[in-house]
Amino acid sequence: MKKIKYYYNTHTLRYEKLVTPLRVKLLRMFGFISAALVTSALIITVYNKFFPRAADKEAALKYDLMKDDYHTLNGKLKTLEQQMAELEKRDNQVYRSIFEANPLSDSARAKQIEQKKEIAKVNTLGDDALGKEIAKTLNNITARIDYQNQSYEQIAKLIKNQGDKLTCIPAIQPVSNKELNRIASGFGMRIHPIYGIAKMHSGLDFTAPQGTPIYATGNGLVTEATFGTGNGNHVIINHGYGYETVYMHMVRIKAQAGQHVKRGEVIGWVGSTGASTGPHCHYEVHINGNPVDPVYFFYNDLNAEQYDRLLKLAAVGSAKSFD
Repeated sequence: MKKIKYYYNTHTLRYEKLVTPLRVKLLRMFGFISAALVTSALIITVYNKFFPRAADKEAALKYDLMKDDYHTLNGKLKTLEQQMAELEKRDNQVYRSIFEANPLSDSARAKQIEQKKEIAKVNTLGDDALGKEIAKTLNNITARIDYQNQSYEQIAKLIKNQGDKLTCIPAIQPVSNKELNRIASGFGMRIHPIYGIAKMHSGLDFTAPQGTPIYATGNGLVTEATFGTGNGNHVIINHGYGYETVYMHMVRIKAQAGQHVKRGEVIGWVGSTGASTGPHCHYEVHINGNPVDPVYFFYNDLNAEQYDRLLKLAAVGSAKSFD
């Protein structure tokens, strides 16, 4: 028998039957159902977290391993891409400029990449997004390496019958720098230490004790060996093939104008003459009268690791200078 509830009505001074409106009943029912659903979800979540099924455990483990493998592969791919970019940069800015060949355009490399079809083979790694992304990156690097190999084959042909030219092109550092700790200023814009204004620094500064030998960086003819107001005691060597090098601020000059010198021959000694704030050798490389970054012309006495380190040192030192 259904239990009937009454309440005392203070207005009528009588007990009256308590009637619950339908809207209140529906709200109570909705609240009960919502609370039940939330409670059930919480119970299921907690249960699955602390008491997962064996299949779920295995799937989660595989997923974690796959993520770890992907991040490892992705890191290696980024390293390969950086190395590939450095090879392409050397190709354009170093090797091809040395042999006076036109640099390869990025559009040519991109076109070659688009023509490659190896991605279909690599896609067998899997259909998931991670696998496809790795396949795409691998295909890109494969195409770039293949195209770069073709470029190096062209450069190899340029090297033939270039013996005399190679001995003339600047290829070593002007001062002994085995520890790679003597570069004080790189190529580029910086604040001049004497004039206090922004000025283009058209070479590299090698700091060294006064009297340190300065070497000719390639075979050539000394066209100038004299004192200049800003350059101090300096030597200019014409190497032919459009190449010229400049060595400034010497304490004393050994070479003479009109003299033929060979790579590695002493042409003077480090000093601080002219517009200089300390003993160093300011060194420039010109191609067809235009100054270029000398850091790309030390390939004869540096291995790949030393070359990369020297690039970083030159970049760090680009804001300071001795002249």
